[in-house]
Amino acid sequence: MAAETARTVIISGGGTGIGRATAAAFAREGARVVILGRREEPLRAAAHELGPNVDYVRADVSRREQVAAAVGAVVERHGSVAVLVNAAGFVEGVATNSPPDEAERLWDAVLDTNLKGSFLLALAVAPHLPRPGGRIINVSSIAAFTGGSRPGALAYAAAKAGLHGLTYGLARELSPQGITVNAVAPGFIADTGFTGAWSGERIRGIVEQTPAGRAGRADDIAAAIRYLASPAAAFVTGEILNVNGGWLFGR
Repeated sequence: MAAETARTVIISGGGTGIGRATAAAFAREGARVVILGRREEPLRAAAHELGPNVDYVRADVSRREQVAAAVGAVVERHGSVAVLVNAAGFVEGVATNSPPDEAERLWDAVLDTNLKGSFLLALAVAPHLPRPGGRIINVSSIAAFTGGSRPGALAYAAAKAGLHGLTYGLARELSPQGITVNAVAPGFIADTGFTGAWSGERIRGIVEQTPAGRAGRADDIAAAIRYLASPAAAFVTGEILNVNGGWLFGR
């Protein structure tokens, strides 16, 4: 796959979870991968473990100046960017009974990373994407449709629903230039930091509701992202691809 080996892929949140699995998948295909994130230690560890095709740049994706500097460094080093994967994100509990000052602080933090960060990276990377052939893929969540699996997901569900709107807006603007923009909406993915504190009872309840009969894996999401980044998906844009084992479909 000679066309694949020349591509440079930027992955935010690439040090852990879905972002890391996606970095590994692209690296196995020979792509040049640059992972971004706020915490240098997991970025360095991931880059070391995933091999010479993976490098990292530390950046807070919610800070415009850091995003611009990171993307500039990647372009200077590699000359171009072919694929952007916005996988940076985290969840904090925000409910209607949360103390207002805490709720506002957590709301801002969750939206800044999950939504604003994707927006800022898309703006910074878009001028460097090939036309045609560029790809932007946003990592959303089933919570954008369901509001979360239980109360307390106000900020996260809103951020991911907003990410769908951003996906549609970017697709409308960039698709005529030959750049596709899509999102992947994972369901329950067991091997990420998001669900580490969940009880066994809660996990069993979700798996029982999942027609595929198992929890998802980060590699399942990485495979969907790889598809959307591939030439096979050149006519797919503005799409939210549900990858949840059938826990929710028809959306």
